[in-house]
Amino acid sequence: MVDQLKGIAASDGIAIAKAYLLTEPDLSYDRLDQVDVAVEEKRLDDAVEQTVSQISEIRDTAKERLGADEAKVFDAHLMVAQDPEWIGQMKSTIQSQAINAEAALQDVSSMFITLFEGMEDNPYMQERAADIRDVSKRILANLLGVRIPSPASIKDEVVVIAHDLTPSDTAQLDRRYVKGFVTNIGGRTSHSAIMARSLEIPAVVGTQSVVAAVKDGDLVIVDGLEGDVIVNPDQATLDSYKAKAEEFERLRQEWAKLVNAETITKDGKHFELAANIGTPKDLSGALENGAEAIGLYRTEFLYMDSAEFPTEEEQFKAYKAVLEGMEGKPVVVRTMDIGGDKELPYLQLPEEMNPFLGYRAIRICLHEPEMFRTQLRALLRASVYGRLRIMFPMIATLSEFRSAKKMLEEEKAKLVSEGVPVAEGIEVGIMIEIPAAAVLAHQFAKEVDFFSIGTNDLIQYTMAADRMNQGVSYLYQPYNPSILSLVRHVIESAHKEGKWAGMCGEMAGDQIAVPLLVGLGLDEFSMSASSILKTRSLMAKLSQAEMKELAHKAIEECTTVEEVVALVEKAVH
Repeated sequence: MVDQLKGIAASDGIAIAKAYLLTEPDLSYDRLDQVDVAVEEKRLDDAVEQTVSQISEIRDTAKERLGADEAKVFDAHLMVAQDPEWIGQMKSTIQSQAINAEAALQDVSSMFITLFEGMEDNPYMQERAADIRDVSKRILANLLGVRIPSPASIKDEVVVIAHDLTPSDTAQLDRRYVKGFVTNIGGRTSHSAIMARSLEIPAVVGTQSVVAAVKDGDLVIVDGLEGDVIVNPDQATLDSYKAKAEEFERLRQEWAKLVNAETITKDGKHFELAANIGTPKDLSGALENGAEAIGLYRTEFLYMDSAEFPTEEEQFKAYKAVLEGMEGKPVVVRTMDIGGDKELPYLQLPEEMNPFLGYRAIRICLHEPEMFRTQLRALLRASVYGRLRIMFPMIATLSEFRSAKKMLEEEKAKLVSEGVPVAEGIEVGIMIEIPAAAVLAHQFAKEVDFFSIGTNDLIQYTMAADRMNQGVSYLYQPYNPSILSLVRHVIESAHKEGKWAGMCGEMAGDQIAVPLLVGLGLDEFSMSASSILKTRSLMAKLSQAEMKELAHKAIEECTTVEEVVALVEKAVH
């Protein structure tokens, strides 16, 4: 049966492949007693053997794709799965109580998890509780004959279907096999959408019902240009989308001719087009798409892809790789931005009613100075290998910026006294994502070296509308005159003090917003690598003088988003 769903176009392109459902399986079971003990022991042995084989395969894939350090967590899982005391206690429980393997697994695992979680003075043992939870879930799935989906284990061309994709899920996606993805929830600025653009795979998010509408193996078309998802298309529809995919590929080849071109408007104004990256491995995509800089290196993925805090040396190597890879072009590194929907299993964050407005980013760093200083030392050591710019996220007050910069200066002085070389002239800036900082930009501009406007959060905080909440998604309005007015104030404040202003939110690559931002005089546009060439092509058709007038009209004369969009489309498209 052909089914068509509508969602939000999150990443350009057309994908056609079979569905792979990445959803939590049903692991419910009945607790049985008076069972055949020998049969249950054999079922447990088989499930454990299967689990060891699966974890070994996942570990080898992770080692090949992500490196030995990233695969360590699976070594820990293998140790748990092969622990004779743990398995032995399950068998003893089956024998003594004559219960089924599922129940014995649950009882013994719960006991160990409670024991280890209670060891508050031993973080290593607390981490083992998480390992036991993961491994026991996999053994239970094998006992029940249920597949636990794993993004890292995908070996065929598929379209991933999920309620949502976590940052750790998307980090495991292999673009050789994952041709696109579709989710129930999310918007253009959700992390899954941002990662899709980084991976350059088509995506549609916020369909609300794709998990219910699609079965494993269904043929799915993902139209990341229009936000359409077609399930089990007929031949005419399939042919139509294959033609559309070919046309999009032709356009991409036209844009590809601009890979080495400068970003210049038709009246000769130069702008810097930069890429947002999450790991050193994203660098190749940035360079292949003609990035003139890295405008946002999201260092939190270093932390999220590790089973423990990354060491100074591990961080240094990652930062050095990016700085060297850019061969003297600027690299803006954002210090750790954990919190909100980005959690670390080894950093116990408090339960919060509203984590996006809570304890996160620079607030954690200033409260955990040793963790922050480790990152700052790694950055300073790497600075001699390229053109480093350091950016602090989630800054609300000048005192926060001053405290962070003071720590940076202290670590620099220590390194210099130790004889460690540190580059001179490292620019230090802030991400403007909190309205308080945007409103006070004229004061911040006297002390920072640059601004980078993080519109993903700035918009949701200004509009008081959670960008992940479908019910208020209509309020996520990048072109609202109030947002444009804030952006103008930030840019003008920077220029008045002789500083530059960039933008690293998704608005920077938005084809409606770009003409307005050109008119407002934004200096640097940082975006998903896949948006760079399309944006360069658009900018070449624009006159900055005309766009300046356009932006003025949008802010001073328009009252709604619809009016702004109509104004831009009439002037540009």
